[in-house]
Amino acid sequence: RPPEDEEEVAEVGWQEKLFSQFEVDLYLNESACQTPLDWQYHEEIQKLEKAGGRKNCRIFTYTDHDRFTNLEELCQKVTDLDHEVPSYLVERMANVRRRRQDRRPVEASCLKTKIITWEPSEEFIKNNHVINTPVQTMYIMGDLGPYGKLGHKEYENVLCTIKVDGNGVITVKPDFTGTKGAYRIELDGEKRDVWEYTIENASAQVQPEEEEREQRVFRDLYGRHRDYLSGLVGSDFEMPLPGTLRLFVNGEIVSAQGYEYDNLYVHFFLELPDQWSSSPFQQLSGVTQTCATKTVGWDNVAYFCYPFTVEMFYTQEDEDSLPQWPVLYFEVLSLDFWQRYRVEGYGSLVLPASPGVHMLTIPTWRPVELGTVAEMRRFFIGGSPELEDLTYIRIPSTFKGKHLSRFGFRTETTGSVTFRLYCLQQSKAFLENSALRQRMQSVLDRLGGFSQQSSVYNVLEAFQRARRRMQEARESLPQDLINTSASTV
Repeated sequence: RPPEDEEEVAEVGWQEKLFSQFEVDLYLNESACQTPLDWQYHEEIQKLEKAGGRKNCRIFTYTDHDRFTNLEELCQKVTDLDHEVPSYLVERMANVRRRRQDRRPVEASCLKTKIITWEPSEEFIKNNHVINTPVQTMYIMGDLGPYGKLGHKEYENVLCTIKVDGNGVITVKPDFTGTKGAYRIELDGEKRDVWEYTIENASAQVQPEEEEREQRVFRDLYGRHRDYLSGLVGSDFEMPLPGTLRLFVNGEIVSAQGYEYDNLYVHFFLELPDQWSSSPFQQLSGVTQTCATKTVGWDNVAYFCYPFTVEMFYTQEDEDSLPQWPVLYFEVLSLDFWQRYRVEGYGSLVLPASPGVHMLTIPTWRPVELGTVAEMRRFFIGGSPELEDLTYIRIPSTFKGKHLSRFGFRTETTGSVTFRLYCLQQSKAFLENSALRQRMQSVLDRLGGFSQQSSVYNVLEAFQRARRRMQEARESLPQDLINTSASTV
């Protein structure tokens, strides 16, 4: 330390330029001035010298257009490794501010003539995968050189970085000191100098009248924007009738895995039970593209990513009746070199009764014939047993009896199909519940009289879980223990 304690306080405004001793020595020399900004700094420093010199000593700033901000900050390290190699993302993000400053502003009313780029180049992809929000930067620096030896670049240290992006977000790093205590900078010199500094917000507080006026402006702006959106949507928004539920399903057939042959595709259709309906133009069936499989782990997986959209209506007629939920039937088929198909598996899916995102993996099966002739026929000429009525996967739609026997119907477990379903429900019962601020229940309870079905579903799911646990426990037991216990009984 010098004989007397060295302390300096500086109040800095946004993009306010405070020159360092190095910049004063540099810009006083006319031969070092090349750009218009350099000549501007040359004139300002000359005025400062005539007025008695600069007021600041160690604290100075670099504004958004200085050389340090435009060039030298690109060389700053992200980590403390000696041999750090900046990644592609670091390099691109460091260039963001400079690239955006050079661009000309685009009028908001000007539409893009080329909305879709069908053949993007590698450079186009790299440039558009980087967030390029325009940013203005300012650095508050400290010249921490030895006493009486100011103006050396190696002793410059960043005390605070202030950034303002195009969205109006102000970033101060490090944060205002507050009650956390002073920040410390320890130099690696002979004397191991330690400097402490604090950062305080010196901006004038907003008066209550100005804050209220700003809030009124914001409310007016948000109101106009809300009116603009209402004008785009319109007032004739269709609402279902009382006692009617509208169900939207944005689905996706994600993948199929675990099947014997390659080149798979899925044929599916939706069955609407009684009291369910759809518009005449609604397509309730579809076929995916043929997809080749790839090996993932132990399975061969075909990724379809096939989207489909379904809109259905449920009309409540009798509160005592137990409603049925729509069922999605599907079959997985494979295609060989001669364009002959073979059935790989059948499955069904009951649409979820609750709104939201549902990721479901449904196992499938296929009918088989005993003997090697049937398998040879399936391998060579593509023939295999198949269902005439796909609703036989569950309970056939034509079945009117009380008992359905499938004794003697031989099947074989095959792979599985993964679905992703986004379910949306619309009903006036939702508005009534929200107006009364009641607890949000399932759609079955909102429409009234449907709690029985939800309880039945819960009992069936609990039974299936218990059955699976029992099977897993039985498979984990040694076979000799099972045989011994069976013979004892």
